[in-house]
Amino acid sequence: MTSTSKYIKEWQTALQQEINYLKKFSSSRIALFNGQFLQTAEDYTYYFESIAFVKIPIGSSVVLHWGTAKINGRILSSDGKSLIVQIDKTIGDHVTEAFVSHDPWELLEQLMIRFDTIKENKTKVSRISRLMNPSMLAKHPQEISKNHVHELSLRSKYNPVTFVWGPPGTGKTYTLARVALQKYWKGKRILLLSQSNQAVDVLMKEITSTAKSKDRFKLGDILRYGGNGGEVELAEEKITTSALLDEKDKGLALQKQELLDEKNKLKKDLARSFSSRDSQSLLTMEEQLARVMEKIRKRELQFVKKAMVVGTTLAKAATDATIYEDNYDLVLLDEASMAYVPQIAFAASLGKRMIVCGDFKQLPPIAASRSEAVNKWLKEDIFNASGVADSVASGKLHQHLLLLNEQRRMHPSISSFTNKHIYHSLVTDHPTVARSRKAITEKAPFPMEANILMDTSGFGHYSGFEKGTKSRTNLFHILIALQLMAEAWKSGIKSIGYVTPYRAQSELMDAVASELFPKQMADNSFLVATVHRFQGSERDMIIFDSTEGYPHERPGMLLLGKDSERLLNVAVTRSKGKFIHIANCDFLRKRVGRDKAVRKLVEHQLAENLLVKEAEIGTWVKASHPYVKWQHARNVKDISQDIKHAKTVCIVMPENSNPPIEWLQLLDHVAEYPKCKIYGQAKWAKTRGAKSLPYDGGFPFVIIDEQIVWIGHPLQLVPGAKPPSIAVRMESKQLAAYLLKQLS
Repeated sequence: MTSTSKYIKEWQTALQQEINYLKKFSSSRIALFNGQFLQTAEDYTYYFESIAFVKIPIGSSVVLHWGTAKINGRILSSDGKSLIVQIDKTIGDHVTEAFVSHDPWELLEQLMIRFDTIKENKTKVSRISRLMNPSMLAKHPQEISKNHVHELSLRSKYNPVTFVWGPPGTGKTYTLARVALQKYWKGKRILLLSQSNQAVDVLMKEITSTAKSKDRFKLGDILRYGGNGGEVELAEEKITTSALLDEKDKGLALQKQELLDEKNKLKKDLARSFSSRDSQSLLTMEEQLARVMEKIRKRELQFVKKAMVVGTTLAKAATDATIYEDNYDLVLLDEASMAYVPQIAFAASLGKRMIVCGDFKQLPPIAASRSEAVNKWLKEDIFNASGVADSVASGKLHQHLLLLNEQRRMHPSISSFTNKHIYHSLVTDHPTVARSRKAITEKAPFPMEANILMDTSGFGHYSGFEKGTKSRTNLFHILIALQLMAEAWKSGIKSIGYVTPYRAQSELMDAVASELFPKQMADNSFLVATVHRFQGSERDMIIFDSTEGYPHERPGMLLLGKDSERLLNVAVTRSKGKFIHIANCDFLRKRVGRDKAVRKLVEHQLAENLLVKEAEIGTWVKASHPYVKWQHARNVKDISQDIKHAKTVCIVMPENSNPPIEWLQLLDHVAEYPKCKIYGQAKWAKTRGAKSLPYDGGFPFVIIDEQIVWIGHPLQLVPGAKPPSIAVRMESKQLAAYLLKQLS
């Protein structure tokens, strides 16, 4: 058995190697603009604005990147989309563009420091040992448990560590919340931890609402600590430090709000005038606000000390002495599969007993370095690191593992794949789940169907790489997904997610969807993300875009690697009532082995007769959108009119075959345009005396006035296209800009 001191040594080595890698290769950069030098008592102080929200704590050390210069600095004010930074030297009065970077490894350094203290404390070392070597005999009475809540309560009473395996939709939040309340009502002090603020908020809200429903809520006993992003959502619950301050120290809360209001007014004046008076007043106000915040901080510490149920993130726990210097009767950790093993070991040191909840069939934690120590300790979950998951592979559950085995999220037609192929029939459906998802399933697209395989094999070869990276894209899949979103929205589905394994595909889809559906994207009715970012979320309808296809030789490692099954599991299980898989079936069946999860999904959907073929596109494309037009690719009337009335034209054609006669005639006409660019078809260009730029892509497209994009013309140059031949006209400046960038 490995000693805890050896574990700690290996963890600190892994953390240091990850820190070294991040320092060398990674930094979080935020683009800044409209920089102005402030005439203040502080030397070289600048005001900047940003497109994105700035979330860098005041006082943080940063690096300002201006041209080739890298200048050390410190954040004086950071609020929304603006900041004030003090740097070491002047960069002029007006700065058009700059970047600020903030070290992302500070949390890892804090975790290393925590272990220096832990290894000197025998009690904490013993707690970690029980987590990593859970071979002690289970002492809870097994024959009297009534349900999962009762069993987990018993396990956590009699055993120092309990692992909970919670597949998607099996009631993790419900179970954990009720066990936490049972312990709290018996006078125990509980620390709830998770990797994400969202997960902490969800669990704390469930605990609070349950306590209130039983008329047992007491102000101050249940506290959400940190996570300012959830303040508004949790305001009515009265469990945040801000809410407690409003209730218990109204004078201090009012003083803070008055200063914030005055600060915002000054910042608006500063953005307009940049006067030395306003800039100095703002910094003076920051000092006043800092003094008030220090008083508030002391009150917050009192709130935390008195609270019986405290919820916060793992990062906050490792960096805030209010948490890590305290001791708890029970530490309850959610989303354990997404956390580093050293983080969970640190969490174990904080409590007499621990519940570790997660799903080792979903995505593991992410780290950047590829060193052996990092791969072992920062890229694997606690269930595998402790050996608990090994017992499942051998056909039985570990004595300290509780499986939540009944799912209530997915329609049975969706869960049939994961229940069988991911969880090997250990998980079943609750009897009511089909009925509860009927309202979603019966809506378009594909009414009365919950699970659909959308085959794109015959639409043509549209897969590619983002220029400069190996991240994959598939333009036609994006067009199909956008139309599916339009169909679903029109039918009344108001919670839709689009997920893909690839960052480039996700970013392009996000940009185009934001143009076509600005309201839905803004209010999160539509959510576009990679599978990794979507973990922990759920939607009424999920569109899973596997993205792969010809002319690639083989799929990428995201669909073939060791974590590909976990990735696919996350993608499928985000859905409640409708799951649509956009896939090039021909490519996946020929280029992916039967043992891979994505191939199993395709074969499962085919076996269940869930296929929608390319030729059926006319049966489901019904919702119209002013920016999108689908038509037969042999119809060149509309594209000819667009080209003839265009100010600028960019025609892109691969060299794989000759264009048809009518297309050559159109080219003869536009080749005379002074603002026409032609890519590819060098042989034709040479015979006409026209200029042709090189193009090594696989499919043709046309861009008009940098905002109209035609895909599918000319049909004869679309490799792999089969009837019905489809062309699409889309008005999208984002898509046009992306394609032009790929050509540059």
